[in-house]
Amino acid sequence: MTAPRLFDLPFIGYLVSRSSIGMANTMLVMGLGWHLYQLTGDAWSIAFVGLAQVIPVYAFFFVSGIVVDYVPRIWVVRTCALIESIAIFGIAMLMVDPEPTLWMVYALVCLHGTGRAFHGPALQAIVPNIVHTDVLDRGVAMSTTVWNTAMIAGPAIGGFLIAWFDRSVYFVIAAVILVAIAGYSAIPTFRVTHTTDRTLKSFFDGLRFVKNQPVILGGITVDMLMVGFGSVLVLLPIFAIDVLNVGAESLGVLRAMPALGSITVGLILASRPPMERAGQKLFIALCIFVVSILGFAVSEIYWLSLIFLFLYGASDMISMNIRSAMVHRATPEHLRGRVSAVNMLFIQTSNEAGDFRGGSFAAMFGPVTTGVLGAGIAAMVLVWSRWQFAPLYKLNRTADLKPTA
Repeated sequence: MTAPRLFDLPFIGYLVSRSSIGMANTMLVMGLGWHLYQLTGDAWSIAFVGLAQVIPVYAFFFVSGIVVDYVPRIWVVRTCALIESIAIFGIAMLMVDPEPTLWMVYALVCLHGTGRAFHGPALQAIVPNIVHTDVLDRGVAMSTTVWNTAMIAGPAIGGFLIAWFDRSVYFVIAAVILVAIAGYSAIPTFRVTHTTDRTLKSFFDGLRFVKNQPVILGGITVDMLMVGFGSVLVLLPIFAIDVLNVGAESLGVLRAMPALGSITVGLILASRPPMERAGQKLFIALCIFVVSILGFAVSEIYWLSLIFLFLYGASDMISMNIRSAMVHRATPEHLRGRVSAVNMLFIQTSNEAGDFRGGSFAAMFGPVTTGVLGAGIAAMVLVWSRWQFAPLYKLNRTADLKPTA
């Protein structure tokens, strides 16, 4: 009997598309952070980008899960990629104006976020449809690694593109999204058989499932709170301009370092057997995550800041890999869309709402104080989670988790 292969054509197409989406999203956020802070000198302008992105996540949360479960997922991701490309092209048209209308920029960021509100859950839910269960852990690790590779390439390339093209860079970003649409053409249509109707109760099935899974609930809650209060990524344009005194190219390197740390760890995880003592290793990784936030916040030396950002991404990758594998392993097929929507709600709350938190705190307290406060809050969350979600830190292997109705 032939062993299951990981790199079939649908999975390759998926990786191409996911990497393109990752590059485009990272370049967009970095570009807007750089240009809006240059235009206004106000950290609130960056905070509002995060707010505009997270509003659609909350607005379409229940709808997105149902759509991903009942509409063929490949149709969802293709449509979302098209919506995102239209939004970025609109931003490009606005940003060539020396004095762009900011409310229109934020409105288009909100449209882009609407695409992402459906895109993220569909991207997560589609992996078990195109990867055999015997190689699912490797597939998750490879998918996450490719995503983080895009997180390196996007900022690194984006920094140079901003220096070369300035505000015309958004036309390039829109073109990158189109590559994702081409990659999705390699994925066939998969339909999911459902045993329940689309009733009001079914809208809440994803939340109910997560609530009854203490390991999954613990994993996504800890990530949401620690990243939401501790993330320093939104602060990078401010640190680059006001603290480290570097340009757009160096900002690109700063933004790429967390992803470099992530991909380094991701390649190690993808090439090794399933992780043993996953809960213990998660706790250690989260401790390193806290230290990296504090170290970056107080550093005024460029190369030292790069090291702390590398550690930030490396430790976060361990958490991300364990969390993703837990969700895929424990979720029954007919609930994947709704559970993925819950997962993405937590993830985007930590990221985009965390960006709003970081930008607004920086406007009120300054970037360094914001980073130190974030590290302190993340440490308190970690201590609290140790007793609140004890089963999470006792987990041995994610493969021990089985789908339950």
